[in-house]
Amino acid sequence: MNTVPHHELLTDRREFLRRGGAGFGALALAHLLGESPLAAALGDAGGKPGSPMSAKLAHRAGRAKSVIFLFMEGGPSHLDTFDPKPLLRKLAGQQLPESFGSVITAMGESRAPLLADKREWRQHGRSGLWISDWCPHVARMADELCVIRSCVSDGINHAGGVCQMNTGSIFGGRPSLGAWVNYGLGTLNQNLPAFVVLKDSDAQVVNGVRNWGSGFMPAVYQGVNFDAEGSPISNLMTPKSISEQRQLSKLAFLGRLNRDHGRSRASNSDLDARIKSYELAFRMQAEAPEAVDLGRESEATKKLYGLDQPQTAVFGRNCLLARRLVERGVRFVQLYSGAGSKWDAHDKIEENHTRLFGQTDKPVAGLLMDLKARGLLEETLVIWGGEFGRTPMSEKGDGRDHNPTGFTMWMAGGGIQGGQLIGATDDLGLRAVDQKMHVHDFHATILHLMGLDHTRLVYKYKGRPERIDLNEGHAYTKMRMA
Repeated sequence: MNTVPHHELLTDRREFLRRGGAGFGALALAHLLGESPLAAALGDAGGKPGSPMSAKLAHRAGRAKSVIFLFMEGGPSHLDTFDPKPLLRKLAGQQLPESFGSVITAMGESRAPLLADKREWRQHGRSGLWISDWCPHVARMADELCVIRSCVSDGINHAGGVCQMNTGSIFGGRPSLGAWVNYGLGTLNQNLPAFVVLKDSDAQVVNGVRNWGSGFMPAVYQGVNFDAEGSPISNLMTPKSISEQRQLSKLAFLGRLNRDHGRSRASNSDLDARIKSYELAFRMQAEAPEAVDLGRESEATKKLYGLDQPQTAVFGRNCLLARRLVERGVRFVQLYSGAGSKWDAHDKIEENHTRLFGQTDKPVAGLLMDLKARGLLEETLVIWGGEFGRTPMSEKGDGRDHNPTGFTMWMAGGGIQGGQLIGATDDLGLRAVDQKMHVHDFHATILHLMGLDHTRLVYKYKGRPERIDLNEGHAYTKMRMA
């Protein structure tokens, strides 16, 4: 009599529990077998999902389903926006006091005189968060913000700073945060990319596509860059002369050729990703045109994002696209403002930041208001910040140098209670001194809010267990939740 080996029976039972009851039966099996729910339910590094992008169960109940990361490339000044320092005005023009210790700066001008801010500050909302007049629109949403004043990174220059904020390392080649989220949770919509990148121009972001790459993980987890102008997705529509059946036949033929070619090259994930990109492109032809069609939005909504004003139209378009994408199940959307390090105000910081906040402040506030009005803010984690902050010392008389030792990021939504302040920098805003949150901790916290335990979200590469935080991060779990 033929018998089925025990391990095959177990595999079949796992598959049954994964498929049945939306996969919840796999949680009980995971407990009995001592497996991680993520691996047992729908397959991370230890599971066997039908597709690497299948939706997976998290380690715990996370409040955030999606992330919108608003990246101000070049490093906005915390000292002029969310972290006021009266002592900086008092000591303006003087040298940094010796009590603050030695400082290493990117441009080597650590002994330059201190530069006072020129902003008007007010407390906003019931929470009383201090926000400067560079952010008048976002200030109206103060009670939705969780301002983290004690961020720290290791990247003293843009290449290292941008790389670490995106991948956890100052050296290129590792998977991006969005790729880790895709790997851990999969997608909520198989007909759209799970990870989308939107820039405000055709300029190249420092380090280029590595910022949204998948590193040593399969290429299918990498981000998809939408175009800055015109149609966000190039060559999306099939020519009228090509029927759906003809298109399907062509894709099937190409798929067979690629799979035949790939059988002897299983380690080349780029080929597998290319095959899946063709398949996704075909599915996108049905859903993506509607997703990126801003003409379906009301004039009031467009005005909320600033699409009616030339200054705010570009970033406003991207913010509105981000809302439409997460609304349709896209897991991770990253928006770059100032692509090409335009926030890098080594001189003329007043001119630089006035222009860039003028482009972004209203769209960002519009995004928060729109998400909240639609009930999406509770499940969408919005993040704002750059790769580092700026120094209290001046540079070139009217600018500030890079400062990775203490700067501000903020979060909103994703179940976080707004109107709270975390951490602090010293009296001049040079170094984080209370509740320091390194980039590794920041990434671990984002994953925690999405229901992922960063210590269990592991990808084995060349036999070594790899994590987004380089095995160094700690999720900040003390923030108040709504």
